[in-house]
Amino acid sequence: MDADGSRAGLSAKGRGTVTGSMASFAVLTTVANQPGILFGLTRVLADHRANITHVDLISHPDRDAEIYFEFSCDAEADALSSDLRAVTGVLHVELTISFSRIYGKRVVIMGGGAQVGQVALGAISEADRHNIRGERISVDTIPLVGEENLAGAVRAVVRLPRVKLLVLAGSIMGGDIARAVEEVREKGLRVISLNMAGSVPDVADLVVSDPVQAGVMAVMAIADTAKFDILRQQKRRY
Repeated sequence: MDADGSRAGLSAKGRGTVTGSMASFAVLTTVANQPGILFGLTRVLADHRANITHVDLISHPDRDAEIYFEFSCDAEADALSSDLRAVTGVLHVELTISFSRIYGKRVVIMGGGAQVGQVALGAISEADRHNIRGERISVDTIPLVGEENLAGAVRAVVRLPRVKLLVLAGSIMGGDIARAVEEVREKGLRVISLNMAGSVPDVADLVVSDPVQAGVMAVMAIADTAKFDILRQQKRRY
């Protein structure tokens, strides 16, 4: 789960966006590539009783590495930032806007290139309509072929942050891909499938024949500004 912090939400006292009883922060640190740096940063956050909700390690071949945190705590931002800067190997600390505020919820579309492109057309058009109203819905695509590649990608989706729904777009999918779909659905991920040959449509939450409409329905299913409930449409075909 991602926290919801923003630089714009900092008050005069340097607090982040208040979520419940604690403020939420997003911090990007530039660090030297050396052993113990992650331990040093997390120790500071633990000392401030911060609840870390997301961590991202960002390596660069031509410059210093970065470590990004999202967390919530009762500490003042200035004191926390100062203690993070004091960690050996930390070069820079910046309070920033959280990924959830910038990119929000994610729809992932994978499968054959032509079908993926058509689903993305519908999803991007619909996401634009909701984002104008204040949503933050992003659309990710990955053209893939082959049972092993697709099954591995499906299983990996649940390890990505902020992904709310997966669309499988292709002409034929089954076997281990269908087993992977069942596994991620058990973990709470919703899956829409195009109407295709193979066993994947039998295990998806919803089957849609038109790829553009599949993209539209995927975004509607996760948008707070829409009234489409995918659970009420479960196992239907359109």
